Amino acid sequence: MARVKDGKVTKAKHKKILKQAKGYFGSKHRLFKTAKEQVMHSGKYAYRDRRQNKRNFRKLWITRINAACRNNDISYSKFIDGLNKANITINRKMLSELAISDEKAFAELVKTAKDALNGKLSAPKKETTAKKVDEKKVTTSKEESKDLSKMTVAQLKQLAKDKKIEGYTSMKKAELLEALK
Repeated sequence: MARVKDGKVTKAKHKKILKQAKGYFGSKHRLFKTAKEQVMHSGKYAYRDRRQNKRNFRKLWITRINAACRNNDISYSKFIDGLNKANITINRKMLSELAISDEKAFAELVKTAKDALNGKLSAPKKETTAKKVDEKKVTTSKEESKDLSKMTVAQLKQLAKDKKIEGYTSMKKAELLEALK
């Protein structure tokens, strides 16, 4: 039987690793063994640092916001608390950009946060959110009446139960559609 040599495959694997190690110092980009070790470590570092990068940027944004807040006579924590009480949701990145590029807009946000902390701003009432929920239910019930034929029998039976139609449990789909109309 003929001897099989893995020369091409091995050469390709080595070439791939050495290509990834291009630019490394010393033998780490020349010798396969050390290059492979360094490429593996580099992959681990890259994975770790992609996550650390997000943390570092958040720290930077918070530092910038804090500096801008101190210029407006408020601490960072009170500023964020005031924004939360005023129901203003804006991320740290955008706050940081505002603090750098548009100081007037940032000052307005600080004023709003201070008002919320002092209780001058009224929090949105829960009744308004309840009205929105009721409106959504009304619109969905209108939509359901239009597309009853697309609903399943179980959904139609639930609607019949809600509308208090008698004998809905033994009805077929066509009968349920007629009864609901």
